Amino acid sequence: MTVSQATELLTAKGQPFEVAREDIRGVPTLVWAKAPKNLVELLHGSSRHGDKTFLVFEDERYSFTEHYELVLTLAAELLEMGVEKGDRVAIAMRNYPEWIISFWATISIGAIAVPLNAWWSGDELAYGLENSGSKVLIFDQERIQRVAPYLSELSQSADLSVLAVRCSQDVSSKVPASIVQREMQDILKSGVRKPIEALIEADDPAVIFYTSGTTGRAKGAIGTHRNLVTNLMNAFFVTTRSTMLAKERSNSDNEATEAPAESSYLLSVPLFHATGCFATMIPNLVAGNKIVLMRRWDPEDALALIERERVTFFGGVPTMVWQVLNSPNFAKYDTSSIRNISYGGAPAPSELVRRIKEHFPTGMPSNGYGLTETSAIAAMNVGDDYVRKPDSVGPPVPVCEVRIIGSDGTDQDINTPGELWIKGANVIPGYWNNQEATAASFSNGWLHSGDVAFIDEEGYLHIVDRAKDMLIRGGENVYSPEVEGAIYEHPAVADVAVVGIPDLVLGEEVCAIIQLRPGHSLSEQELKEHVAKRLAHFKVPKYVYFREDALPRNAAGKLLKRQLKNEMTENK
Repeated sequence: MTVSQATELLTAKGQPFEVAREDIRGVPTLVWAKAPKNLVELLHGSSRHGDKTFLVFEDERYSFTEHYELVLTLAAELLEMGVEKGDRVAIAMRNYPEWIISFWATISIGAIAVPLNAWWSGDELAYGLENSGSKVLIFDQERIQRVAPYLSELSQSADLSVLAVRCSQDVSSKVPASIVQREMQDILKSGVRKPIEALIEADDPAVIFYTSGTTGRAKGAIGTHRNLVTNLMNAFFVTTRSTMLAKERSNSDNEATEAPAESSYLLSVPLFHATGCFATMIPNLVAGNKIVLMRRWDPEDALALIERERVTFFGGVPTMVWQVLNSPNFAKYDTSSIRNISYGGAPAPSELVRRIKEHFPTGMPSNGYGLTETSAIAAMNVGDDYVRKPDSVGPPVPVCEVRIIGSDGTDQDINTPGELWIKGANVIPGYWNNQEATAASFSNGWLHSGDVAFIDEEGYLHIVDRAKDMLIRGGENVYSPEVEGAIYEHPAVADVAVVGIPDLVLGEEVCAIIQLRPGHSLSEQELKEHVAKRLAHFKVPKYVYFREDALPRNAAGKLLKRQLKNEMTENK
């Protein structure tokens, strides 16, 4: 059975993954005919998993029932605080259990969850709060420390409340007295619960996820309930199809390897990313699977948790998979429980597939493509098909239509690269408070991804290059204009270009090429410290090169970044 044949069977009329066409914002769009209406249905449904373990964090364990009750408790508190449907609630913390509880409590009352990048600086966090107009901040200790100096000014234009998560009294005292502050642990211990009665439509906003913008500041991608539910269905469809194909190719259900009684997922990526939230946390809640959280990423800790918790699913960005495979202690751990190694969000060399099969004989590798703007999954390449086509991210999911557009605005032929356009029920409506960026990236339901891609003769999608001016370091998007802007703030800098150069572990590293002003001096370390004061650490250039002659530009005055990237890659 081929992938296309399996897809046809699963999406036929009357089948669980039946596909239909529906008008969304006036645009005929492919949808899953039997998808749930909203995320709250998923939350309520999760309670049926009862005493099964849902969350594991260090020595803490939460069952599905406990999680559900804590969500209802926090939801009641948010309502008491005056949070209404459509209000924004910002979340910024490590991957604590409270992150997930806060997300679902916010969603359950019809408010909009605004996960902020926990790696952001205080200035960046303040921007996210101001841009989103968040009414409540649910922050942990480190994030409160960073944003505290900005809260007085922010509170002058909006009524703010802070819910502190795992925060010491010393840090809590840094919050201005004029701002209402409560401790999350006190709220969750109260046990107050009320029925959730929010009336939520499919196309109501559910989340605002910030994604880096080419003009410097991050853009708030508005995800609707339909967007996120569609991604859930995308994930379940891909899993169902891959299981069907695996059984078919084994010639007998009896020959297929049985999965362990309890499926579990090691969450190695931040929840503030689409991969962590949309593609991992939500599907596992619905499926009744255990999620193992990590305080911070560490490959040795990951291996220990895989062994201790009998983890069946592991992944994230290719960087993390490389680090686990390259661990000198890999053989000391029992990783036989692993059944799937899935990754995306960064360039993945085909060599990674070979290494996975070598180290995880029972593991099925998979690679996907998606953006925050597609609510995660737009295409997925799984198992034997991925081994066969390791340079492809797989066929688009059935509810995603794709076009490859040439520079002349016409559709490209098979195997001919062009800009990837995507339309589907998982594509967001636009950016929060940013009509200009929305108009530039969306037209008649189509997302202009900015990524260069092509479709092969089997309908498989191949990503040739990333969006213009963007590089991906260990799964984190870095836009060169933002880094260039920070570097330009140094008085010694006359000109600068930032490019990404290949890195085996991180996918890409940030590289800055700088021309200094006459009579000025600047060391590599001084430059890095300068940028570190302005931007998150993953945006600080690893490689810094100074040159006396002018940076190469074309006739229009645009930097020839491809030329610079090639030069820097050769000289690395």
